[in-house]
Amino acid sequence: MYQNVTSSFAAQCCAGRALWDKGREASLHKIAPSNSSLASATHDAMSDQNTAQMMRSGLNLIGQALTIYDQDLILAVANRRFRTMFDLPDHLAQPGASFADTLRYLATRGEYGEVGEIETFLEQRTQQARAFEPHYMERQRANGQWISVEGSPLRTGGWVTVYTDITQIKQQEVLLRSEGAKLEADLFTRSEELAETNRSLAATIAALEETKRDLTEAEARARMTSEMTPAHIAHVDRNQRYTYSNRKLAEVIGSRPRSIIGLHASEALGAEAYAQIGPKFELALLGEPSVLEVDLQDATRRIRVALTPDIAADGAINGAYILSMDITAEAQARAALTQTRKRELAAQLTSGLAHDFANLLTVILGLQGKLERISGLPSAAHDAISTTKAAALRGGELLDKLSDVSGRRDLSISAVSVDDLFTDIQNLASATLPETIVLSTENQGVSDAIMLDHGFMQDGLLNLILNARDAINGAGTIKLTARLRGSTWVEFIVTDTGPGFSTEALQSALDPFFTTKADEGSGLGLTMVYDFAQMSGGRVRIKNGSPNGAEVTIQLPLRFGKQTSAPGMVLLVEDREDLREQTREMLREMGHSVIEAETAEEALSLVQIPGISHVLSDIMLGDGMNGFEMARDLLTSGHNMPVIMMTGLPTDDPIHQQASAQFPVLRKPFAAPQLAEKFNEVHA
Repeated sequence: MYQNVTSSFAAQCCAGRALWDKGREASLHKIAPSNSSLASATHDAMSDQNTAQMMRSGLNLIGQALTIYDQDLILAVANRRFRTMFDLPDHLAQPGASFADTLRYLATRGEYGEVGEIETFLEQRTQQARAFEPHYMERQRANGQWISVEGSPLRTGGWVTVYTDITQIKQQEVLLRSEGAKLEADLFTRSEELAETNRSLAATIAALEETKRDLTEAEARARMTSEMTPAHIAHVDRNQRYTYSNRKLAEVIGSRPRSIIGLHASEALGAEAYAQIGPKFELALLGEPSVLEVDLQDATRRIRVALTPDIAADGAINGAYILSMDITAEAQARAALTQTRKRELAAQLTSGLAHDFANLLTVILGLQGKLERISGLPSAAHDAISTTKAAALRGGELLDKLSDVSGRRDLSISAVSVDDLFTDIQNLASATLPETIVLSTENQGVSDAIMLDHGFMQDGLLNLILNARDAINGAGTIKLTARLRGSTWVEFIVTDTGPGFSTEALQSALDPFFTTKADEGSGLGLTMVYDFAQMSGGRVRIKNGSPNGAEVTIQLPLRFGKQTSAPGMVLLVEDREDLREQTREMLREMGHSVIEAETAEEALSLVQIPGISHVLSDIMLGDGMNGFEMARDLLTSGHNMPVIMMTGLPTDDPIHQQASAQFPVLRKPFAAPQLAEKFNEVHA
């Protein structure tokens, strides 16, 4: 019975110590308020001090000795009974006393009997104490007193120990043993073992309670980790009802309830998503895992869903685990990469044919020129020659446009103001539109600069405007609109009041060489717009307007950016004087001041000049050290200004590849916008 009291009391003392410390901490915090609340804080501090005083008085009144040592084996709490039970000097019973010093004092005084080498004894007992294992023991002191010792570790390190005087109980056991000789020796032994087992069991129960609290905290941390994961993690039972969810469904799919526990999958996901995912639920409940990607919200959001069967040890299927993520940005990048690969393949297939075809057209034009110079040809022959020459020249134009579509052209992404883009387009289009056609623009909330290829975007929108002009063929209006689509897309829409797309055009308008302009059209205009959108990770949609006219929408990934970088002092390293002069003028137009070097060695000597903000260097610098080696030397010597490399080397050149792995690379030839964008990139 006394053992249960001991365990309960030890637990209460741990809680009391935590409450005491909390009260002291709260008192310290309450001293900090402003003068207006000083009186209230003082009252609270006095109240906490009274609580601490009552706690100390309560600990001193109990009949058991109690100590709390921290993880460094320093005494944190001890009551008066601890000092009197072991007859300790005051300094060893006060907070701050070392466990090793107390142990040495007791061992030297004979508390533990004959211990042999005292330093070895102290080392062993100290190592046992640092292990913080729960324990219960009974021992007889040198003065004949019997005590029980119960120790329980604390979660923060250290332990609390309760020492109980059990001399009377032991004497009663001796008396019972002496007077119970008439009893069966086996029964008495079993009774004594049972009593000791009960005492040990009580200590074990206290340790299990502590483990339970630790497991509860671990479960809470696991749930917090699940809540912080940028994906929806959930579980459904065999009836497709949610039994667990980390409440991320609304962030992944959008516009869904935050709490879905107990809901059927069709209710939680909504009709659009469940129509695509539902069949996979059925497969998962049959034991077949699956991964699928679905388009939601009019294809503006792409979601990847993984379904894994929940299979029990006996083979029964209890439901399915669900992991879903928003991969819209990844899908945009994949689309851009796929289109780039298609362009590279098309370039490989058409480059040889285009070269041979150009040679043939050159021969045809040369022969027609010779025929034209022969005198005495009838007028019909001259007409045939003129027609042949016109056809050959038309073929050359088609080759140029085919090269634009299939040839390798990298996007030059920069921060573009939509308002400025629309102003430029209006200025360019006004010269080609008749007075009977009105062009208007509307920016619906795209106020910040966005990242796109300005030249490609301008060419594409102008192409759509000119197509609309040709379709109207008289009086009408053309409208250019920009708007945001959610938080992931920006759309540019060109509408007109013309007759709209024919049924055939709606199916084939984006195909290469499809045209409704007979001999006047190449059929590559809309294809170039489509190609640009695909390279950017976007898409093009065409449809007829209401009540009439055509509507073309270019949808691109939405990325905001900065338009300019602050001017600075640029160290320009270029061995060719003409290129150095041309680049210097571009930099000065951007607002930078320029210091020039012809070789890497000269650049390394000039880089010590204070105030240099950028280094712009060609990779190949003639004899001696090249620009890439110079840039690496700058890094290793501690210079941290941005370095931009220039080169005309092909991308598969080993030096180009090494440089691009460490530094931004600007391809030659380049114009001022590409140079400015590269400077903006190193500041992003």
